[in-house]
Amino acid sequence: MPHVLYVRFHPTPAEDVYQGLLALLGELTPVVEALPPDAALADVRGALRYFGRDAAGLAEIVRVRALARYGVDCTIGVAANSMLARMAAQEAQAPQATQVTQGAQGAQVTQGADAPGSGGGRSRRPAGSVRTVPGDPDGVAAFLARKPPTALPGVGPATARTLSAYGLDSAARIAAAPLSTLQRILGAATARRVHAWAHGIDPMPVTPNAPARAMGAEHRFRHDELDPVRRRRALLTLADGLGGRLRTSGQVAAAISLTVRYADRSTTTRSRTLAEPTAHTPALTAAAYALHDALGLQRARVRSVALRVEGLMDAELAPHQLTFDPADEKSRRLEAAADRARARFGASAVRPAGFLDVA
Repeated sequence: MPHVLYVRFHPTPAEDVYQGLLALLGELTPVVEALPPDAALADVRGALRYFGRDAAGLAEIVRVRALARYGVDCTIGVAANSMLARMAAQEAQAPQATQVTQGAQGAQVTQGADAPGSGGGRSRRPAGSVRTVPGDPDGVAAFLARKPPTALPGVGPATARTLSAYGLDSAARIAAAPLSTLQRILGAATARRVHAWAHGIDPMPVTPNAPARAMGAEHRFRHDELDPVRRRRALLTLADGLGGRLRTSGQVAAAISLTVRYADRSTTTRSRTLAEPTAHTPALTAAAYALHDALGLQRARVRSVALRVEGLMDAELAPHQLTFDPADEKSRRLEAAADRARARFGASAVRPAGFLDVA
């Protein structure tokens, strides 16, 4: 029976609003896993009888309360495990979503612009919706049937190309392949995971109060921004804030991603792995600048920019390459002094020269 909700809030909420949205989910179930800056997982198995509703009904309650209290809509995937719920939510946001319904003849799949309610023609991304993957094996198989290998968690482009070279270019074909065949192609451990994912099996539970695996922040401009200098100032402000939060929590990040939202509400996201796990603001800023410059947004009208640091780990356990560079050593000493000043006098006590006030 579906009992896991993957909730994606949009637009990306401010940090205080995000904490309120997590508390809202906590009103339904204590089993809530935060996925900042704009998503969360919730296991509502224990709430079904109490509220007298199925998981999809509880998802609708979440949508209504989020809109009423915070003005934030959400797209929610409902399924029997975290992987399927996440995939359902992602599909619900796709321009041409595949709808999985449960009818008298079992699971049915409707795809493309002619899906019910699409109105024909070019389909539009819904402002918010609830998508449920049926809990029976046939319904799960129908949902996964046409998914490419990269739709499965942990299957990147290189693994997908390897699978496609053997004709395994969809989740259905991967599921139908003997495990021994997959083991010869991918190796024993990877093959077992991919084989399970292709069958819709994900043993990872929703973990309440888990340490954050990512941090994010967003800057919304007062007007659609054409000036690349102001966009870079916004990135500096975000990187400075994220670096401070990482250092305060004793963590470092292994990767960083940039999301640019345009005037037409479309978005572009780019990410890169950092040279080493770090919480050093100059390193985060340089990576953010590089991602921004690579997009080539000469005439783009930008509504907002967001940074997200991922792969968080304990700073004491992270490797650090000694540079013997006096400039780097001085920069880190200054950063530590600025952190002490902020801790004593407030976050605004020390700011970068190019700091951009939040809109």
